[in-house]
Amino acid sequence: MSTTQSLQGKVAFIQGGSRGIGAAIAKRLASEGAAVALTYVSSPDKADTVVNAITTTGGKAVAIRADSADAAALQQAIRHAVSSLGKLDILVNNAGVLAMGSLEALSLAELDRTLAINVRSVFVASQEAIRHMNDNGRIINIGSTNAERMPFAGGALYAMSKSALVGLTKGMARDLGPRGITVNNVQPGPVDTDMNPADSDFAEVMKSMMAVGRYGKDEEIASFVAYLAGPEAGYITGASLMIDGGFSA
Repeated sequence: MSTTQSLQGKVAFIQGGSRGIGAAIAKRLASEGAAVALTYVSSPDKADTVVNAITTTGGKAVAIRADSADAAALQQAIRHAVSSLGKLDILVNNAGVLAMGSLEALSLAELDRTLAINVRSVFVASQEAIRHMNDNGRIINIGSTNAERMPFAGGALYAMSKSALVGLTKGMARDLGPRGITVNNVQPGPVDTDMNPADSDFAEVMKSMMAVGRYGKDEEIASFVAYLAGPEAGYITGASLMIDGGFSA
């Protein structure tokens, strides 16, 4: 864990922060000194575990139930976070779903839910956040290497949703640049989480596609996000940045 405290005095809101990469990001930003608000949908125990991990080491954190597919709930969650923690400096849009299937099999309901969570929630959260965010703030979207490379069948819907973040990030960076707010898109490759474990049968196929031959760790993604959230990254904006072990190389 870092002891630089580069985010001392900052407040971060993490959309989808109760597990996996989101939980690692919440804990890393807190270790850098930020107060953290995180959302969850159906796992209050996991959200509480993250909050307890932060508060027992002297940090400040709050968990807020909000379905990212529900625009009103997400807007209210951000307002709640600002009310509880006093301000907002950093937004991390991490919520996401993965719907796999052939074009013939995918339903319109799956399309709508994928777009609602993977794309619309980023727009909704960012729009609400900038109403409260201080100048020189940070917005960090969690995309996917699949925006650039989808090497197997069945991933068209997911890849499309993550590709949308590339354009959204560029546009928001232009809109918010005059305020000194940077907007970037982190694109992880396969990462060892409970949703995509590194010891699954499918993981061996994925490892064969990567230059380094292993899954990433959620802490590695979190450290990258912490850098983008910090003061040294103020000249990086509108970028989609790979952290994928060479999956897209």
